[in-house]
Amino acid sequence: MARRFISSSSPWEKIAGYSRAVVEGRWVFVSGTMGFDLKKGKLVRGVRAQTETALDIIFRALRSSGSGPEDVVRVRVYVPRRSDLRAVSEIVKRRLGSARAANTTVCSPLAVAGARVEIEVTAVRKSLRRGARIARARNRL
Repeated sequence: MARRFISSSSPWEKIAGYSRAVVEGRWVFVSGTMGFDLKKGKLVRGVRAQTETALDIIFRALRSSGSGPEDVVRVRVYVPRRSDLRAVSEIVKRRLGSARAANTTVCSPLAVAGARVEIEVTAVRKSLRRGARIARARNRL
């Protein structure tokens, strides 16, 4: 299966030479994502809005890959302000739901002034996982 690149049409992807997501076999790797309004080209205001917007962009990339939030197995969250941790964590928990992904959260400055959160995820494409379970079940018969 060939590597596939997914774009969100963010100008940063072209400037920095990266993809919003890369699909490699059954794995989906979504780049660090900030809360940018892609139409306006600027950050939305406030940590809650930035977190929701970043997750919206991530979920669109996941859907483009044939997966979704329920397929996320790893999430990394970068927050420059310790005081924002609770708000960001509550939103990530609510939006990822039953995925209960492995999580690393780091307090660290971000590359873009005014950014209050950056999130990256790794997922396993559901359709391929289901196919693998079916193949294993057939092998047991």
